[in-house]
Amino acid sequence: MNHLFIDLYLDEDVDVLIADLLRGRGFNVATTRDEGQLGNSDAVQLAFAAIHRKTLLTHNRADFEALARQYFEAGRTHSGIILAVRRPPHEIALRLLRILNYVTADEMENQIRYI
Repeated sequence: MNHLFIDLYLDEDVDVLIADLLRGRGFNVATTRDEGQLGNSDAVQLAFAAIHRKTLLTHNRADFEALARQYFEAGRTHSGIILAVRRPPHEIALRLLRILNYVTADEMENQIRYI
């Protein structure tokens, strides 16, 4: 099934202002709080995002690179991971727009992008 637009899922270490900024631009963005996932492990967060076909945004590079590698080795699929360096929310939102406006959800499958 083809999926054009990326649905984004923000890990709990990401400022929720980013969700508001992107929603204001018409994008579908959920946070761990929105989804009742606060306090869950990184593995649970990625599994939740994968089940719901959401691309996960996080600042936690080391753990999510390792999880992506585990998914690859096990032949499991996720809907993409975007790893963001900590910057002001407006700057992260602008960097995300470069992905959200030009990359499809299908193209994000099993990918890691760095912003």
